[in-house]
Amino acid sequence: MYQALYRKYRSQTFAEMVGQEVVSTALKQAVATGKISHAYLFSGPRGTGKTSAAKIFAKAMNCPNQIEGEPCNQCDICRDITKGNLEDVIEIDAASNNGVDEIRDIRDKSTYAPSRASYKVYIIDEVHMLSTGAFNALLKTLEEPTEQVVFILATTELHKIPATILSRVQRFEFKSIKSQDISQHLAMILAKENLEYDPLALEMIAKRAEGGMRDALSILDQALSLSDSQGLTLPVAEEITGSISLLALDEYVASLAQNDSLTALSRLEDIFNQGKSMTRLTTDLLAYLRDLLLIKQGQDLGVVSELFQTNLQLANERLFAMIEQVTDSLQQIKTSSHPKIYAEMMTIRLAQELPSVEKKEVFSKLQEEVTQLRRELAQLKVDIAKGQVKTSTPSPQKLPLSTFKVDKTKIITIMTETVENSQQSRQYLEALKGAWQEILESLSAQERALLLGSEPVLANADHAILAFDAAFNAEQVMKRSDLNLMFGNIMSQAAGFSPQILAVPRADFNQIRQEFAQKHRQEKMNDQSESVDETPTVPDEFAFLKDKITLTDD
Repeated sequence: MYQALYRKYRSQTFAEMVGQEVVSTALKQAVATGKISHAYLFSGPRGTGKTSAAKIFAKAMNCPNQIEGEPCNQCDICRDITKGNLEDVIEIDAASNNGVDEIRDIRDKSTYAPSRASYKVYIIDEVHMLSTGAFNALLKTLEEPTEQVVFILATTELHKIPATILSRVQRFEFKSIKSQDISQHLAMILAKENLEYDPLALEMIAKRAEGGMRDALSILDQALSLSDSQGLTLPVAEEITGSISLLALDEYVASLAQNDSLTALSRLEDIFNQGKSMTRLTTDLLAYLRDLLLIKQGQDLGVVSELFQTNLQLANERLFAMIEQVTDSLQQIKTSSHPKIYAEMMTIRLAQELPSVEKKEVFSKLQEEVTQLRRELAQLKVDIAKGQVKTSTPSPQKLPLSTFKVDKTKIITIMTETVENSQQSRQYLEALKGAWQEILESLSAQERALLLGSEPVLANADHAILAFDAAFNAEQVMKRSDLNLMFGNIMSQAAGFSPQILAVPRADFNQIRQEFAQKHRQEKMNDQSESVDETPTVPDEFAFLKDKITLTDD
């Protein structure tokens, strides 16, 4: 029976692990020094060797012939662990055994001593799938570990593991494997299989695997099933991965470099007719443009075609602009129901980019114009200083009030209440100002932007007057009933009263306040004049009777 490559070439020693040198070294030293902890947590992307490392670690700590932390893979214990037949090493898939009962069963059985091995090892894969109750049951076991029992937990989603579990395990982070390391490992496997291969095909498979060795081996397996006796070729790798051929990308970018939108659209049509995804085209195009930049900076990315060498003549500024345009179009192409239309629009935009030479000419002309303007300005200053140019200061013009119609009557009513009960009004205003920052932080970015440039100026139990620098913002706020409701709710919680917003441009408010103050002063003066003492006096001809007469008002 045929055995898949990822199973056939699974790492059996720490030395065979690819791209995880830090983890393998730490685990080897733990075995060599006998410092085996009771619980470990392996986390990282899929296909990076977490389960393989757990099995190797289980073999190494139980192998009677281990050398410097490496298992011998020849003894009965190593062989049985490799085959999965050793009863002291139990591998559990938490995705299908995630209940409390399963974990309690593990807890009960873990109290028994190992029968053949030195350590009883529980490998729990995808541990983040455990239920809350199961985690609590596992926590009890980790708090009071049984001697000679080791738990190895593996997960691809570290953020789902409770903090109480994380604090009781030794954590090892598995990183994504570099494309170069994946490519080299695939080459070694093909050499063992006596198969020929194209290095560019291996590079394409390695990039498509996105850091996962298991994914890379699965893709290689599929590619070999389509290959003939000649071995692995680049066209087969492109077909399996769904990638755009390097020749198609070379020709597409070359037409863009020449600002030939018609030819570029024709190349795009050919790619589409081959059944290629427009999303894949966009991502491959990004990688292609990135490779152009890296090679221009001196990096060696392997063998490249002659047309690729020609495309290297694109200026860095043009490449940066193209990458930005492709990045902006990628999301539209991903989410649209008509991705080809957006891909065509992207192609036209890319082809219409100005050549870098033309950009330099435009920039040079702008610099010359700025220099000339500076000279004229300097000469004008000299002429003014010599009195050769007469200057006049324009008379200041009073800015008209905004066209936004404010409720002047309501504002005057609030001002009147403020004068009559100044202490209570001051308390309302101070409460509003004290909660102002909390109000802004509680609103959405759009609503917060409307209130920028405003401040509370007057308040009573029912209304809060906000003065705005911009009349437009004041008008928009008054149109937003939802904002008014939200404002009242926040004020009710923060300050204990629920006023409605009365938005007014600052210029209008200042004018209304000035008119109100003048009117108030005039009314006060009138009241004082009416209250002047008008006590009746004795006529002069009856002055001799002054002491004997009592005067009363009729």
